[in-house]
Amino acid sequence: MKKQKVILTTKEKSELFGEGVITVILLLLLNLSIIILINLAVLNDPRLENGIFFLKKTITFANGMHLWSWQRLFISFMLVGDAIVVYWRLIRRYRQMQLRHVIDELHYIADGHFDHRIPFVVKTDLQKVIDSINALVDSTVASMEEERQIEQSKDDLITNVSHDIRTPLTSIIGYLGLLKSSELNEDQTKYIQIAYDKALQMKALAEDLFEYTTLRSSTNNKLVLTPLHVNSMLEQVAAGFELEAEKKNIAFNVVTRPRDLVIDADAKMIVRMLNNLISNALKYGRGATEINLIANKVNNEFVELRVENNGEQIPKKSLQKIFDRFYRVESSRNLKTGGTGLGLAITKSIVDLHGGNIKCQSTAELTSFIIQLPLNSPKKNDGVL
Repeated sequence: MKKQKVILTTKEKSELFGEGVITVILLLLLNLSIIILINLAVLNDPRLENGIFFLKKTITFANGMHLWSWQRLFISFMLVGDAIVVYWRLIRRYRQMQLRHVIDELHYIADGHFDHRIPFVVKTDLQKVIDSINALVDSTVASMEEERQIEQSKDDLITNVSHDIRTPLTSIIGYLGLLKSSELNEDQTKYIQIAYDKALQMKALAEDLFEYTTLRSSTNNKLVLTPLHVNSMLEQVAAGFELEAEKKNIAFNVVTRPRDLVIDADAKMIVRMLNNLISNALKYGRGATEINLIANKVNNEFVELRVENNGEQIPKKSLQKIFDRFYRVESSRNLKTGGTGLGLAITKSIVDLHGGNIKCQSTAELTSFIIQLPLNSPKKNDGVL
């Protein structure tokens, strides 16, 4: 990093010059006022005038020269004092400007520019502050990089393990399926069914882990962007859950404004995102009678997708953590539904990849997952992200 002095802007130089001019004018006026007051005092008091004259005659130098007149002596002292005051004022203002520049640099770093350092060199204790800030940023960046590498290593491990588990689980499920179809006694059939169900849960967990870590990986998050007709997609997704919804007496409502709304997105991932949200509503929306799939065009820039249900309210303390991996609002729900706790985390990863955002709002009347996606992805390049 190249060190440099604080370079003042034209405006700051003008402020500094103006400060100096105003200070000089005020000091000159003060000096003039003091001289006038002293002159009046000397003229009105002959004894004071005689005392000054006597002092001047008494004090002589080696070369026979006497003191200057008291006016000249007094003005000389005042000019020296004025120069000190002006210098102090200008230096004080200049250091304030230096501090302002350092604060601006600190705000720039705090905004996420962690590759930047404060390059200034100053001759005051402020230099210690600058060096401490740069050292702190270096330490923070090193910690962030170390944490990123640890997180990446953990994701790679999960990806590899989940990938390796899927193959033997597929074989186990296949063999258990054959045993289920065989003629066995009641206890054997019961135990095989339990093993079969648990194997299916393990496979679902392995697949969710693999997909989640793949979505988070910077080397595998390729999106195939194509024009996607939103209303048709919502209707097709809803149709896939009709049988399950009918068993729970839940009706689907699909609304798209406008009906010909089209966005650039990865169709496979968007469908997976919606499937996760609808599955979540069907599993955990206790007492729900309807699920609304709504799409609205916002300011010709975004499409807002809403997946709503009128089931049980999500506690407020859970809303901030609901998209965290493995987080469940109620741990007991997993025992009943077999959920992995990754569905909403995968959903958020898909939304992030598309450059959008997602949030959840829940009241006693309605629970809504609200997604904003750009109509035209700025990252689109020959259909591949």
